[in-house]
Amino acid sequence: MSAPQPPPGMPAPGQMPTREQIIAMQQQLARDAEKAGMTVPQFIEQLKKQAQEQQARMQAMQQQQGGQPPHQHQHGGPPQGGGQPQPIVPGPPNPVAIALAKFLRSQDLKPRTCILNGDRKDMFKVKRALRALQSPAYEKARKKNPALPEITDRASLENTFKLLPMSMLALRVAKIDPNEGHEGHNHAPPKKTKRIKGLWTVRIEPQQEAKEEMYYVWLWEGSQIKTKVYAALALLVIFAVVLYPLWPLKMRQGVYYLSWGFLILLGLFFLMAIFRVILFCVTYFVTPPGLWLFPNLWEDVSFLDSFKPVWAWHETEKKKKKKATTAKSSASAQATFSATTGQPAPASATTTATDTQVATGTVKPRNYIAPRVEELADDE
Repeated sequence: MSAPQPPPGMPAPGQMPTREQIIAMQQQLARDAEKAGMTVPQFIEQLKKQAQEQQARMQAMQQQQGGQPPHQHQHGGPPQGGGQPQPIVPGPPNPVAIALAKFLRSQDLKPRTCILNGDRKDMFKVKRALRALQSPAYEKARKKNPALPEITDRASLENTFKLLPMSMLALRVAKIDPNEGHEGHNHAPPKKTKRIKGLWTVRIEPQQEAKEEMYYVWLWEGSQIKTKVYAALALLVIFAVVLYPLWPLKMRQGVYYLSWGFLILLGLFFLMAIFRVILFCVTYFVTPPGLWLFPNLWEDVSFLDSFKPVWAWHETEKKKKKKATTAKSSASAQATFSATTGQPAPASATTTATDTQVATGTVKPRNYIAPRVEELADDE
């Protein structure tokens, strides 16, 4: 039996393969396994053994020549069980990483929605992914799919998780402020947008690590079977609408009445939108700062959240600006006092019936002596 060879047609290292290339790689892997008379997991294990033997031969040759043994991690196979954590080198996805991504996608990682390059993605914390890899569910998944790496210690745990960024299936991200301008550019900062609570704007970090407090975003969306089914259903609906003249009379009458009901609801919605503007204009002069009906109607929230709360007062920026001005004046007074005396400003305590508030004042001490300049007589 000839020794199995790795599947051909692999993309160049560092390039993101297309979906067609991934499917071709999987099909080629299945054909090579069938030619070798093995199952796909057995064929993968055989490839791993060959890679380890080749690496051992290279190390032996370099030791004979007086060189240092290489420590480069082979991307095609899973990480080793022990030793030090391996560095992350991005490359094309492999079946082991895809199987790992499928398992983590099926677990409850408590994902949250974030915005990456203007698109909404699912984000998760590394700590929850590491817990899922240490759970009994992962051991059950390994029994069904032996290609999944074995986890024995902390190093093997991190190396297993690093298969995701190495295959460009999930990447580490960090939170950014979308209203800040780009550093190193002279153009004006972007227009400020209202921040939605709990929705982060993130960017991909150049350093891909696997610490528990870090966040990763999914770039791999999993199986597209549901998307294809929904697309097929949409085509069927469009085809049925085109055949409307051939429908039975009762069905056409039902659609006719439903369309009128939909138009009435749409008209009521626009009337309500106009009424809320009129109500705000009236209450703005009668009871400032004005009353909004359904204040989140045009916000980027879900359909139900658009009607919560039912009403709210109009938010003004005067109070915020007043607080900011007071804070700036207090800070400038403290800075002046510190620069003059060389000591921090004293704190005065104000006691009320409920609690004690400590306020920083600018009161000078009693024995304060202002600095002065004296002229000394010239020595004769």
